Amino acid sequence: MQDTPTPRMTPETDATTDATNRAADLLKDHRDSIDRLDAILVYTLGERFKHTQAVGRLKARHDLPPSDPAREDRQIERLEWLAQEADLDPDFAKKFLNFVIQEVIRHHKQIKE
Repeated sequence: MQDTPTPRMTPETDATTDATNRAADLLKDHRDSIDRLDAILVYTLGERFKHTQAVGRLKARHDLPPSDPAREDRQIERLEWLAQEADLDPDFAKKFLNFVIQEVIRHHKQIKE
């Protein structure tokens, strides 16, 4: 059986290996942060929906409509401003809030029924 020669490490391959290892470490750090932020988003949405469910029950008890277009418009305008402050695409923020609002309205209609 013939021995396979071990590749020689040159300064260039050492530098490439070091750069690749640093990139892998940075990637892991970013992914860990993303995972933490995803958890924050989920728990925050859960908390938000607890409050909107309470609002839905209150609206149902007092025969109020499930939707409040004036408030929704104010919230969208506020979120667009917050998105700009956070360096987030305001159109994305608006789409996201519209999605959440439609889900809240759906819940309010279910509660009313």
